[in-house]
Amino acid sequence: EELILLNHVSHDVDGPFRTTYAIYVRKDAEAPASFTDEAPAYLDSRTLSLRGFGSDGLLKDGLLAMPGEADEKIRTLFGRPEVATIHAHAATYGCFLARIERN
Repeated sequence: EELILLNHVSHDVDGPFRTTYAIYVRKDAEAPASFTDEAPAYLDSRTLSLRGFGSDGLLKDGLLAMPGEADEKIRTLFGRPEVATIHAHAATYGCFLARIERN
């Protein structure tokens, strides 16, 4: 499968937590995958760094999720009312994997 490597602004805020990182995109991709009220298998099978951000763009909390713990840890972060979005990163290299929003 052919992939394109590009720079992605994953947290586009005016402040210290603005984040850009390299991501891979399938060459023939049409739209990003969307999941509602479930952690996709590609997240649940990895060790994740989950970073909870407030609507002000500031980091509010972070958790480490081992394989099989993604859903539980995401719900724990969203249990904090000040967490508006969660960014999932691979725990080893820090690669950006997903932006998770309240629904």
